[in-house]
Amino acid sequence: METVQKQQHFVLVHGACHGAWCWFKLKPLLESAGHRVTAMDLSASGINPKEIEEVVTFEEYSLPLLEFMTSLPANEKVILVGHSLGGLNIALVSDKYPDNVLVAVYLTAFMPDSVHAPSYPLDQRIPLEAFLDTEFKSYGSLEQPLTTMFFGPQFFASKLYQHTSTQDLELAKFLARPSSLFLEDLSKVKPLSKQGYGSVIRAYIICTEDKAIPKDIQNLLIDTVGVSMVKEMEDTDHMPMLSKPQQLCQALQQISDEFTVSNGNCLTSI
Repeated sequence: METVQKQQHFVLVHGACHGAWCWFKLKPLLESAGHRVTAMDLSASGINPKEIEEVVTFEEYSLPLLEFMTSLPANEKVILVGHSLGGLNIALVSDKYPDNVLVAVYLTAFMPDSVHAPSYPLDQRIPLEAFLDTEFKSYGSLEQPLTTMFFGPQFFASKLYQHTSTQDLELAKFLARPSSLFLEDLSKVKPLSKQGYGSVIRAYIICTEDKAIPKDIQNLLIDTVGVSMVKEMEDTDHMPMLSKPQQLCQALQQISDEFTVSNGNCLTSI
């Protein structure tokens, strides 16, 4: 069957300590293919004016994305792309605005289920020692303790950007900001609903050489939660939008096109 090309609106959601800037290679590639692209700065990220110490809940952290989804016309559907921790952000808005989501794409990302609290994919998945020189600091209050997280140079180089250019690595170290996993808040939030989150089509892009969210964890999330489509990017680190932007663009276009013409499960290596 011939693939049907259709213009879509991609909404790109970054992971912890990053911002909209990390999509600077992918965005023009998607736009040159005729798609609309919105790259988000979440609260206390990128050029967003808030500081992480001002952000108490994961919903507050997601506020720019929530406001964007609220602004969409009732009949407009977007393709959400959540990277790393951004998987939880797109899960949250999928639950609240399922009618505006064509497909939610989890790019080597944490993906929750509809049974446990949203913190579940973060719980005991990656040992603390794997974070290397990442700095964790406490903020909040005794009644509502919170923890900031700021990736260190060693973690950036060896866990996130090992296949990415030296220039992109240096750019990241200049632009990164402290963030949080919001574990304390997410562990108290009720599970996402089957009626909202569970009704949205999910796709997953595996990055085989990811050392931050290793492939076995990515596969475990896929097997546990379930998705309708999987794409696998070989020899790719945690930052495919920087290390393999053309291949990532191809994968996203294939996901868009294949959902236009097919409803079946699909596993493809690119």
